[in-house]
Amino acid sequence: MEEEREKDLKAEGEENNLLDGRIVLCGANAYEQKYFFNKKDFGKIPQAIQEELHILCVMFTEDVGGIFTISFDEDGSVMLDTQAAEDDYLYDEINAGMMVRQVMKYREGLFEDLRMFYRVFILHESLDE
Repeated sequence: MEEEREKDLKAEGEENNLLDGRIVLCGANAYEQKYFFNKKDFGKIPQAIQEELHILCVMFTEDVGGIFTISFDEDGSVMLDTQAAEDDYLYDEINAGMMVRQVMKYREGLFEDLRMFYRVFILHESLDE
């Protein structure tokens, strides 16, 4: 089942970069040792931030395993998701949850900047709002 989800994520990422109604910014997959960045929608993000996201995603999956994605919901909130294959007995859900909270806390400025980017460039809101 998780293999299907993985394939779906890959296919959706290539077609329209959507995951459960959210727009995927980037993600890493420990099973295939791959990284994905949505250049179609987010190619204007500065290269330094793209590299920081790349490192963040890959390090997360190196530490925890599974699949890690960063996406935006309809209103521009940044969503961090992690999941694992059913037969991945090394994946630790508790540690993954703690890592997500730690990343959100220590990278709060980055995620606020990304949220602002999304609101301005994707939702076309003015900065005054």
